[in-house]
Amino acid sequence: MKAAVTLKQNHEFRRLYQKGASAVGGGMVLYCRKNRLGRSRLGITVSVKLGCAVKRNRARRRLREVYRLNSPRLRQGWDIVLVARGRTLTASWKELNDTFLRLCRKLGLLEDKP
Repeated sequence: MKAAVTLKQNHEFRRLYQKGASAVGGGMVLYCRKNRLGRSRLGITVSVKLGCAVKRNRARRRLREVYRLNSPRLRQGWDIVLVARGRTLTASWKELNDTFLRLCRKLGLLEDKP
Protein backbone atom coordinates (compact mmCIF):
# COMPACT_ATOMS: atom_id res chain seq x y z
CA MET A 1 0.00 0.00 0.00
CA LYS A 2 1.34 3.43 -0.89
CA ALA A 3 2.36 5.82 1.87
CA ALA A 4 -0.08 8.40 0.51
CA VAL A 5 -3.07 6.21 1.34
CA THR A 6 -2.07 5.41 4.93
CA LEU A 7 -2.40 7.31 8.18
CA LYS A 8 0.94 7.73 9.89
CA GLN A 9 0.81 10.81 12.12
CA ASN A 10 -0.20 10.56 15.76
CA HIS A 11 -2.47 13.61 15.55
CA GLU A 12 -4.43 11.99 12.70
CA PHE A 13 -5.11 8.91 14.83
CA ARG A 14 -6.07 11.02 17.86
CA ARG A 15 -8.48 13.14 15.80
CA LEU A 16 -10.16 9.98 14.52
CA TYR A 17 -10.48 8.49 18.00
CA GLN A 18 -12.00 11.69 19.41
CA LYS A 19 -14.24 12.91 16.59
CA GLY A 20 -14.85 9.84 14.44
CA ALA A 21 -17.60 7.26 14.51
CA SER A 22 -16.78 3.77 15.75
CA ALA A 23 -18.12 0.25 15.55
CA VAL A 24 -16.95 -2.82 17.44
CA GLY A 25 -16.81 -6.36 16.08
CA GLY A 26 -15.39 -9.66 17.23
CA GLY A 27 -11.91 -9.31 15.78
CA MET A 28 -11.55 -5.58 15.31
CA VAL A 29 -12.71 -2.06 16.08
CA LEU A 30 -13.32 0.32 13.18
CA TYR A 31 -13.10 4.12 13.46
CA CYS A 32 -14.00 6.35 10.55
CA ARG A 33 -14.28 10.03 9.71
CA LYS A 34 -14.84 11.88 6.48
CA ASN A 35 -11.80 13.67 5.02
CA ARG A 36 -11.57 16.29 2.30
CA LEU A 37 -8.99 14.51 0.17
CA GLY A 38 -11.25 12.63 -2.21
CA ARG A 39 -9.53 9.32 -1.41
CA SER A 40 -9.65 7.02 1.58
CA ARG A 41 -6.73 6.49 3.94
CA LEU A 42 -6.13 3.51 6.23
CA GLY A 43 -4.45 3.29 9.62
CA ILE A 44 -3.90 0.08 11.57
CA THR A 45 -3.26 -0.13 15.30
CA VAL A 46 -2.11 -3.23 17.17
CA SER A 47 -1.48 -3.15 20.90
CA VAL A 48 1.59 -4.68 22.53
CA LYS A 49 -0.87 -6.68 24.64
CA LEU A 50 -1.63 -8.79 21.57
CA GLY A 51 1.73 -10.52 21.75
CA CYS A 52 5.23 -10.48 20.36
CA ALA A 53 6.23 -8.61 17.20
CA VAL A 54 5.55 -11.63 14.99
CA LYS A 55 1.92 -11.82 16.16
CA ARG A 56 1.40 -8.06 15.90
CA ASN A 57 2.77 -7.98 12.35
CA ARG A 58 0.58 -10.94 11.40
CA ALA A 59 -2.48 -9.09 12.72
CA ARG A 60 -1.48 -6.00 10.71
CA ARG A 61 -1.06 -8.03 7.53
CA ARG A 62 -4.42 -9.72 7.96
CA LEU A 63 -6.26 -6.43 8.53
CA ARG A 64 -4.48 -4.76 5.62
CA GLU A 65 -5.48 -7.62 3.32
CA VAL A 66 -9.12 -7.52 4.43
CA TYR A 67 -9.16 -3.80 3.65
CA ARG A 68 -7.40 -4.28 0.30
CA LEU A 69 -9.86 -6.92 -0.89
CA ASN A 70 -12.88 -4.81 0.04
CA SER A 71 -11.60 -1.33 -0.84
CA PRO A 72 -13.37 -1.22 -4.27
CA ARG A 73 -16.70 -1.57 -2.44
CA LEU A 74 -15.98 1.29 0.00
CA ARG A 75 -16.86 4.95 -0.43
CA GLN A 76 -13.99 7.29 -1.16
CA GLY A 77 -12.96 10.22 1.00
CA TRP A 78 -12.83 8.57 4.43
CA ASP A 79 -10.11 8.08 7.04
CA ILE A 80 -10.37 4.58 8.48
CA VAL A 81 -8.53 3.12 11.47
CA LEU A 82 -8.68 -0.60 12.23
CA VAL A 83 -7.73 -1.66 15.74
CA ALA A 84 -6.78 -5.31 16.11
CA ARG A 85 -8.12 -7.45 18.91
CA GLY A 86 -7.14 -10.90 20.13
CA ARG A 87 -9.50 -12.68 17.74
CA THR A 88 -7.81 -11.04 14.76
CA LEU A 89 -5.09 -13.68 14.97
CA THR A 90 -7.33 -16.72 15.40
CA ALA A 91 -10.38 -15.86 13.30
CA SER A 92 -10.83 -17.40 9.86
CA TRP A 93 -10.57 -15.23 6.75
CA LYS A 94 -14.31 -15.49 6.18
CA GLU A 95 -15.05 -14.38 9.73
CA LEU A 96 -12.65 -11.40 9.49
CA ASN A 97 -14.08 -10.38 6.13
CA ASP A 98 -17.68 -10.67 7.32
CA THR A 99 -16.90 -8.65 10.45
CA PHE A 100 -15.22 -5.92 8.40
CA LEU A 101 -18.14 -5.68 5.98
CA ARG A 102 -20.68 -5.66 8.81
CA LEU A 103 -18.86 -2.80 10.55
CA CYS A 104 -18.56 -0.85 7.29
CA ARG A 105 -22.25 -1.33 6.60
CA LYS A 106 -23.09 -0.15 10.12
CA LEU A 107 -21.05 3.05 9.64
CA GLY A 108 -22.29 3.67 6.09
CA LEU A 109 -18.96 3.13 4.37
CA LEU A 110 -20.19 0.71 1.69
CA GLU A 111 -21.18 2.03 -1.74
CA ASP A 112 -24.86 1.80 -2.56
CA LYS A 113 -25.44 -0.68 -5.34
CA PRO A 114 -27.36 0.74 -8.34
